[in-house]
Amino acid sequence: MTEQHPAPARGVTRLLRPWHFVLAFGIVSLLADMVYEGARSIIGPYLAALGASATVVGIVAGAGEFIGYGLRVVTGYAVTRTRHYWTWTILGYALTVLSVPLIGATGILAPALLLYGTERLGKAVRSPAKDTLLSHASAKTGRGSAFGVHQALDQTGAMLGPLLLAAVLVWNGGDYRLAFGVLIVPGILVLALLFWLRHRVPDPIVYEGPDDARKLGDGDAEEVTTGASTRRLPARFWQYIAAVAVLSLGVAPFPLLAFHAQTHGLLSDALVPVVFAVAMATDGLSGLLVGHLHDRYGPLVLLAVPVTAGIAAIAFGGSTLLIWIGVAVWGLVNGVLDSTVKAVVTELVSSASRAIAFGWLAFVRGCSLLIAGATLGAAYSSSITLAITVVIAANIIGFVGLLLVLRRLPQYTPGR
Repeated sequence: MTEQHPAPARGVTRLLRPWHFVLAFGIVSLLADMVYEGARSIIGPYLAALGASATVVGIVAGAGEFIGYGLRVVTGYAVTRTRHYWTWTILGYALTVLSVPLIGATGILAPALLLYGTERLGKAVRSPAKDTLLSHASAKTGRGSAFGVHQALDQTGAMLGPLLLAAVLVWNGGDYRLAFGVLIVPGILVLALLFWLRHRVPDPIVYEGPDDARKLGDGDAEEVTTGASTRRLPARFWQYIAAVAVLSLGVAPFPLLAFHAQTHGLLSDALVPVVFAVAMATDGLSGLLVGHLHDRYGPLVLLAVPVTAGIAAIAFGGSTLLIWIGVAVWGLVNGVLDSTVKAVVTELVSSASRAIAFGWLAFVRGCSLLIAGATLGAAYSSSITLAITVVIAANIIGFVGLLLVLRRLPQYTPGR
């Protein structure tokens, strides 16, 4: 039932080096992020143009994050059972790059919401498999460094996509149909590069050491697919993802921030994706920097997340400057949550259980982001001050909880 790959010994001569694999996968994510982050940068104003309210935008943003994160626990088990890592990865990317161009072609609220959900579903389908493939190469490059470099390339695409759409909106007078449509080009490149990468590295487990490779033997694979795996994941892992769940409650969704900026006349349609691009730039830089610090000093570096997330609440302010600064800080927060958080997981679980572990991590984040989107959307509709208060309170609680958990995790020796 598993994909048939050449034995590692026979395929070594044509395998990419670990860092080359990380970089190639980073380019895949760069192109894919041009597609879906480009779409995310304008989805809030686009939905507003179709008649959506602040509450609807907040709920849609939260629901989208729940689909993208929450359903990964299901696909994590499916990936572990089938071990078709490349198949799940390619299928997930295909769902995303095909759904996005259709969002702008509808011009009607309900179909646009459905397609946005399909795009997020693609992220859920591919992420556990993709993260597992990347984790194998990270054994030779440094856990935090590999995920950090991947995040930096990922967010380069997340910056280029919104800038491209900003240029399209300026050049073509706010034509959302064309803005979504041009994203088909990087989407096609994503699929072409994935098939090439799979041909060059059919089974990245060869990057792991012999002990880790044996963990993916038939006996172990059967063990983690029987349903017992949730009980066998270490207690420290469950404590860790619980802390991440609380932390995610204090992160405001970007569509709601963009809704605030546009409806208050603080940013034009074309400037919204530019602001998002700035956030993606800081996202990539923070993932790269904090990933390196993680490898050197350990998981306590994650305590920067609730502090910066609380500061990001200034994006709900009444001036354009506060929006630019707040969204940039918001990007810093997401950069760490999407990279270094995963690096810690690889230290807590075996390679055989990583797809499931990544799935559970994403599930709790998705639940929290769904709650955060709905709560902050409703709070914002009542009072901007109330929305800011909710963000700050959640991050104070998150800081305390994260500190208590991280102090129990293994700390690293500087220079490791």
